[in-house]
Amino acid sequence: MAQRPKDYGMTAELADKKAGKYDPVAEQEAREWIEAVVGEPIQDNFQEGLKDGIILCKLANKLQPGSVRRINESKMAFKQMQNIGNFLTFAEAYGCNKADMFQTMDLFEGQNMPQVVNAIHALGRKAREKGFDGPTPGATESRHRDFTEEQLKEGQNISGLQIVSNKGASAAGQTPYGLGRQVEKTNLKIKQ
Repeated sequence: MAQRPKDYGMTAELADKKAGKYDPVAEQEAREWIEAVVGEPIQDNFQEGLKDGIILCKLANKLQPGSVRRINESKMAFKQMQNIGNFLTFAEAYGCNKADMFQTMDLFEGQNMPQVVNAIHALGRKAREKGFDGPTPGATESRHRDFTEEQLKEGQNISGLQIVSNKGASAAGQTPYGLGRQVEKTNLKIKQ
């Protein structure tokens, strides 16, 4: 497969922004969840381990047996992308929000791995909602938080208006189409 040219300009900035959103802890939680449910390890490189879609299809079949009837073992790119597409079709039918899912190329080419990790976590939450009694991504550690009495009392003193204020906001002079045209009046004297 041909390599894409290196990004530059706005494309490079967007790629850097995506890379900045990547959370290795969330990836590790997703990896551990998939491995626990499927019973197989994923390669050291998370993207490479999921790229062929085989493990994702096996995950779908563990959550809902028979949901992916044919898993392509081929090394051909379009067959691997077909596996990823089958997984995405399953996830949507399973009840995951389409906005939480990723595009096939996000995983296959590693273009948006934060979204891939987010989708796996969303699938794990949906599985828990549907009564799946296996592990849940990110549930290995407790989410319990301890606050002192002093911190709890401080929190009671904050009102909603202290958090967000609309002081000074006004729609005066607005029309349904926005603010009208502003024309400055000046005192011009015309010489004759």
